[in-house]
Amino acid sequence: MIKWRKWNNILHRDIGYTITMLTLVYGISGIAVNHTADWNPNYQLQKESFSLEPVKGTATPEMKQNVMSQLNLKDEPKSVFRPDPETIQLFYQGRTYTVDIPTGKGIIEHVRPRSVLFEFNQLHLNTPKKAWTWFADAYAASLIIVAITGLFVLKGKNGITGRGAFFSIVGVVIPAVYWIWYQYL
Repeated sequence: MIKWRKWNNILHRDIGYTITMLTLVYGISGIAVNHTADWNPNYQLQKESFSLEPVKGTATPEMKQNVMSQLNLKDEPKSVFRPDPETIQLFYQGRTYTVDIPTGKGIIEHVRPRSVLFEFNQLHLNTPKKAWTWFADAYAASLIIVAITGLFVLKGKNGITGRGAFFSIVGVVIPAVYWIWYQYL
């Protein structure tokens, strides 16, 4: 008869190997999206300034045409927006022109997805939906299994009845204390 611990360790090992690369994807993406206040983890943004003559026209379509003419833009923008009475924005694929109407001063913002990190973040945040939702759920279940089986890999003084119990308790206490501090202090 094979002992339960042997099957526990086999399950822990094989599922662990299977999910290693996806765990790296989620871990890298997790660090990136945790710091959205400091940077944009999905896109690189490059800005450049330009100057035009003050924008002529009283209505948005006239102003749009004036800006396009001065910038020698041939293609129609995807959309045009007036965030305030003195600003006009023209949106194109991958770039936005923002112009101060009275002065003609403007900025072009070029936007490009960050290689690899953009894709990692899309998967992590479940942007694809559909079948990826099932795959992500299976991955989450695999993490639960690896966590539970990991508790029983070692036995004795280094296992769950020894120092493993201390670290398991620490793993519960840290998020609990932080949550209490976050909510009430």
